[in-house]
Amino acid sequence: MEYQEKVREDLIIWRSKVLKRSGLFNQLSKKAQTKINGLIPEKAHKIITNSIKNMVKATLVGSNMITNKKQLNDKSLYERDELLKEKLITYRKTAVVEGAGTGAGGIFLGLADFPLLLSIKMKFLFDAAAVYGYDANKYEERLFILHVFQLAFSSDDKRRETLAIIENWEEKKETLVDMDWQVFQQEYRDYIDLVKLLQLIPGFGAIVGAYANHNLFDTLGETAMNAYRIRFLAAKQLNG
Repeated sequence: MEYQEKVREDLIIWRSKVLKRSGLFNQLSKKAQTKINGLIPEKAHKIITNSIKNMVKATLVGSNMITNKKQLNDKSLYERDELLKEKLITYRKTAVVEGAGTGAGGIFLGLADFPLLLSIKMKFLFDAAAVYGYDANKYEERLFILHVFQLAFSSDDKRRETLAIIENWEEKKETLVDMDWQVFQQEYRDYIDLVKLLQLIPGFGAIVGAYANHNLFDTLGETAMNAYRIRFLAAKQLNG
């Protein structure tokens, strides 16, 4: 109970961080990216959206096949948090090595980083679901995973909207059918575009790739842990 109280305090701080407006540079970058996206023909948007949608769905299936299904129903919240931290270290190391390797190869290997990093992130989120006792075989749990991903890598407004869904998941999930895939892919691309473009520069890209993937995974790990903490505590309160 003492640990759960500490977690509740941590969640208040994290929630404030999520709701905080981005800095001026990020706001200007988002405006520029929105303007650029407006110049891209609708047909091209549909092609990109379908490509990423299919890539994410294929990754979801693949991640589910290799994720340990054992659910840790007898574990405390502290034990689950510690286990996820251990998993985060392992996944982050993999992402750093992958980012350095693809970044060192210049443009062609740099482009390969997108699907590779995406698959590592999704595999981590499937493991996070299992750590907190949720079955990613269920469609609603896959939707939750996608919302955690979107919360981690979105603009200010979308982040607020997604946090509200996660905080009220049991109620909101009944109204959700699928993701808005165009928004999903555009938010993710806009979030990582600037740093990933630098990764395409031969030589320098290796440093950027490793550093970027390290930070992206830290963001994802923090978001996943707190999203599942919210659900865990809500379930505890509901069950008395």
